[in-house]
Amino acid sequence: MKAVGFTTSLPINDTESFIDFETEIPKPTGYELLVKIKATGVNPVDYKIRQNSVKGKTLDMPKIIGWDAAGVVEEVGDQVTLFKKGDEVYYAGDITKTGSNAEFQLVDERIVGKKPVSLTFAAAAAMPLTTLTAWEILFDRMRINEKDKGKSILIIGGAGGVGSIAIQIAKKVAGLTVLATASRPESVEWCQQQGADYVVNHRDLVNEVKSAGFRQVDFILDFVDVNQYWDAFAELIRPQGAIGSISDPTQPVNLRQLKSKSVSFHWELMFTRSMFQTGDITEQHIILNKAAELFDKGTLQSTLTTTLSGLLADNFKTAHRQMESGSTIGKIVIKY
Repeated sequence: MKAVGFTTSLPINDTESFIDFETEIPKPTGYELLVKIKATGVNPVDYKIRQNSVKGKTLDMPKIIGWDAAGVVEEVGDQVTLFKKGDEVYYAGDITKTGSNAEFQLVDERIVGKKPVSLTFAAAAAMPLTTLTAWEILFDRMRINEKDKGKSILIIGGAGGVGSIAIQIAKKVAGLTVLATASRPESVEWCQQQGADYVVNHRDLVNEVKSAGFRQVDFILDFVDVNQYWDAFAELIRPQGAIGSISDPTQPVNLRQLKSKSVSFHWELMFTRSMFQTGDITEQHIILNKAAELFDKGTLQSTLTTTLSGLLADNFKTAHRQMESGSTIGKIVIKY
């Protein structure tokens, strides 16, 4: 099968940062599905893994990354019960396994959902990782529920991949009042399109939130840099509120700043369930199926903004270059 990978960690402008190559089609066993991939999404985790996972060494066989895919089930393992050959699926995969930048991929059925019927493969491939991340942090980590309807949530990084769908889920599923950060006219407009009630500039966060009419907010989601905004979070969060983050802090986070307000703090990593084979691993299958219903009803919209055509190293270089710029709005997908 055709695949795109790398044998060492290189800057994206290096000609060998991604290479085209051929490899064997894997065979599914156990809970595994063999999926013929039609499209794959690109996320910040992709370039972080490319930059850091093979530093200072060279692999004999190229590493295949990619953790967002939509495709068709080609073959199933002997313990599979949720899917059959020919089913159209979407999923974000397992960071400890071979990725989706290839013609075929093995994936555990328990973290796979049925592709939304109303979405193209490209539009569907844009959504699993970000939807799971946003859903898990809101409902599994921070335990937001019916009693919280109408409460306020501040989303840092509203125009990014996770921020875009988090705005939609927070507004249209959880029923929250949504404040999102953005600074450029195009990113402000994008956040508004996703359903944000207010868009504030992250460069003066505390004053911007207060100018929007909020002395404090009930929930805060950080999709950018928890260190950069921590003092602002501690000031803005309401007593007994909750803060959630997916970012990778370079310095310790001072949780003592939250003690007087009895504020809870929650980490989210979408890969936790698959990495540790948790007892509730099938929850990701359930979440993706719930989300598929919401996409098909029109409650949620795909956040696909850029589509590149062809399983080619050059397309992954283009996508990673754009992701590394830090100015991406929505999601980039490569269709095969």
